[in-house]
Amino acid sequence: MTLLAHGIGGAADLPIPFAYAVIGAAWALTFSFAILAVAWREPRLDPDSPGIALPRALRAFCDRTAVRTILGTLGVLVTASALVIGLFGDQDPARNALPGMVYIYLWVGVMIASLVVGPVWKIVSPVRAIHRLGCRIAGRDPAAGLVAYPASWGMRPAALGLLSFVWLELASPEPGSVFAVTLWLLGYVVVGLAGLTVFGTVWAERGDPLEVYSSVMARLSPMARRTSGTLVLRSPLNNLAGTPAVAGMVAVTATLLGSTAFDSLSASVGWRDLVLDLGGTSIPARTLIHTAGLLAIIGIVAGVFTLAARATGGVSRDERGLLPIRLAHSLIPVVAGYVVAHYLSFLVEKGQATLILLADPFGLGWSLPGLGGWDVQYVLSTHPAALGSIKVAAVLAGHILGVTAAHDRCLELLPPRHRLTGQLALMLTMVGFTFTGLYLLF
Repeated sequence: MTLLAHGIGGAADLPIPFAYAVIGAAWALTFSFAILAVAWREPRLDPDSPGIALPRALRAFCDRTAVRTILGTLGVLVTASALVIGLFGDQDPARNALPGMVYIYLWVGVMIASLVVGPVWKIVSPVRAIHRLGCRIAGRDPAAGLVAYPASWGMRPAALGLLSFVWLELASPEPGSVFAVTLWLLGYVVVGLAGLTVFGTVWAERGDPLEVYSSVMARLSPMARRTSGTLVLRSPLNNLAGTPAVAGMVAVTATLLGSTAFDSLSASVGWRDLVLDLGGTSIPARTLIHTAGLLAIIGIVAGVFTLAARATGGVSRDERGLLPIRLAHSLIPVVAGYVVAHYLSFLVEKGQATLILLADPFGLGWSLPGLGGWDVQYVLSTHPAALGSIKVAAVLAGHILGVTAAHDRCLELLPPRHRLTGQLALMLTMVGFTFTGLYLLF
């Protein structure tokens, strides 16, 4: 089992012709924008809306220190086990569970879970747990670092961390290499602990690539907290509106969206032929081409979005320069839609294969209870119509939610005369992303 992060299936998954899917998606986006323009004329999204409080017993359980300590300890134990499996298990990726643990359970599973229940990685993060323990022993406040975190950095360190992961996954010579995945995971732990020690917990919130990714996805979760800390159910769009406008947010979302697009592109016959023509059999040349392609796609996403966000009148130059950061949250639903569309079958089906490998992680003939004789159940790829419908629906829903979030924020930021015209470039950008995304999914 070679674990590359490509979803299972392609054009055959979709029960309708490609042209119909794209045209229908474009019309849906256009009509949704028209409806918003007519019926949604004042900002409505409120990140401080009270929501519906969860039952008291459930809130008490979720907030219990012992529960969070147990989850943090499990995070440390699972990460330590993953490193041990990577270091001492079979180095053949087809017989080692580590690539699946990282590429499937961590990169996809944790992030999809964050869409449902909130920022999962913040709770189970092994680096946070180890840092808390160290601070307790040293009698230090975990929030306090040795020096202040530079505000100008914003989320740029997290964007670089995410870029390192997607490069390993999509552009490195051997993305399934057990050693390479082990090295990345070990580097993540070391850098994370160093960042927390130097800067305090603000590093986890701004510089930790996995926590930032999880927290970004959690902005679409129905779970949230009031300013008082009470756990509530709230409209995901209201939660999305509360996304902090922090430097580097465009880089984070562009890296996530661009890498997913490149993942689909790199699986195409045209891209493989181009790499073969330009790079031949030279591994360094092929790696360089893949790296250039990955960076180009991420740069295009960031550049197009930035230009579209700034393409408005009625605001000063300084305000126009801040618009991409203030509107970057509208890309989060688009990212979420592509993650579900692109990786869902990968999570469900390749995830089972990884679980089977975990039954005997060191090739010693072990067999964990319940996994003996287990075979992968291809519950999605054997139902192409259902899978195709899920893919198209996820992409379309993500874009519609993104248009809605951008529209509401533009009503807040732009002067009345430019509220609609100032959004046209963003609307065209969303339509372009939709066309491109559906094309790549095929």
